[in-house]
Amino acid sequence: MLRRKIDKTLKEWKNKENKRPLIVQGVRQVGKTTSVRLFGKECYSEFFELNFIRTPIAKEAFIGDLSAESILSRLSLLFSDFHIEKGSTLLFLDEIQECPEARAALKFLADADGIEVIASGSLLGVRHKNVVSYPVGYVEYVTMKPLDFEEFLWANEIPASIIQIIHDSFVAKGKVDDFIHKRLMELFRTYIVVGGMPHVVERYVERKNFSEVLEIQRDIMHDYELDIIRYAEGSEKQRIRACFLSIPRQLAKENRKFQYSVVEKGSTSRKYGQSILWLSDADVALFSYNIAKLELPLKAYEEEDDFRLYLCDTGLLVSQYEDGTARDIISGDIGAYKGAIYENMIAQMLSASGHSLHFFKPSQKLEIDFVIRFSDAVCPIEVKSSINTRSKSLSTILSSEKYGIDKTIRLSPKNVGDEGGICSLPLYMAFLL
Repeated sequence: MLRRKIDKTLKEWKNKENKRPLIVQGVRQVGKTTSVRLFGKECYSEFFELNFIRTPIAKEAFIGDLSAESILSRLSLLFSDFHIEKGSTLLFLDEIQECPEARAALKFLADADGIEVIASGSLLGVRHKNVVSYPVGYVEYVTMKPLDFEEFLWANEIPASIIQIIHDSFVAKGKVDDFIHKRLMELFRTYIVVGGMPHVVERYVERKNFSEVLEIQRDIMHDYELDIIRYAEGSEKQRIRACFLSIPRQLAKENRKFQYSVVEKGSTSRKYGQSILWLSDADVALFSYNIAKLELPLKAYEEEDDFRLYLCDTGLLVSQYEDGTARDIISGDIGAYKGAIYENMIAQMLSASGHSLHFFKPSQKLEIDFVIRFSDAVCPIEVKSSINTRSKSLSTILSSEKYGIDKTIRLSPKNVGDEGGICSLPLYMAFLL
């Protein structure tokens, strides 16, 4: 079973004195159900799981009076194995997007005596219109992401001592042993291909078969298309699907700005603007906005019509290119698409660390791939997929007083180093930013 960082988050939630019901959100098949189920069985005497897709009759418990007492009484009538042991019972409401009344009821279950509640679901951001009353202030949220690189190392049973070397080197800005660095870069390229979807990672670890990995990834992408058909409304179904399928083509362009004309020739945001927001709300896509200034807060300088759209998992992105792409990445001979794929991976890793995504492109001659808030300062980041690491844009920013930047980061296949104020870090260290 995969070790996930959310395991610690769930235990910290349990140990809170005045905890509220927890909503675990995230893209479909990211591992929410498995993590909550393992947590519930390990940490509670009584664990009861309701899945509103698998057991639709459970919705009847949330019809009418939504007081905690009424809901728990109905559950005991509907399910003979539902028991409450005060102080050690977890009620898990899975696929809660299928029962808007249950989501509204979390407000009242927050006051339930002797029982704690976790809800989980996909597409929660796009099904909000069906919720009659949001439990604002009565619930807590955590978003689960695909496995980050450290979790991928755990899955591949890389020794803790090696992972500690990565952490120590990052803090001290000292070089990683060359042999270890080479092996970690091999693992990073594998991570790009496999990605962080749990079922995919488990199959890779078990079989080391990239053909099987690719098959599962394409099945997941097909499931996402089916979700669009099932949950989107009316004419939006085809528009959202068209935007979703355009992401690999958008990123393959030299100018990675999202362009509606790539979705449909001559089209504009008026037709497709809401469609791409749907993908973001469903946690399928990651927005990165151009910013007008390299100043904090970054969000204040977002240019809302100038953005890039990344896929939530880079392994899924790779699966959308032709067969053989994975082999090219592993061998380091990917060609023109390499920059886009590596950029998507860094976007995924930064997002998993809690960063909102931004880039800086004030002109055609100056472009910074990512800008984050790091150590309470603006931190420009450039991503290089090869050892040719000339960083003209970073050097320009460092040498110009108008930007007020004295530290920048370049992520590349090279080892740790410093080059004229540019902190050079291996790509695999992005999870530590």
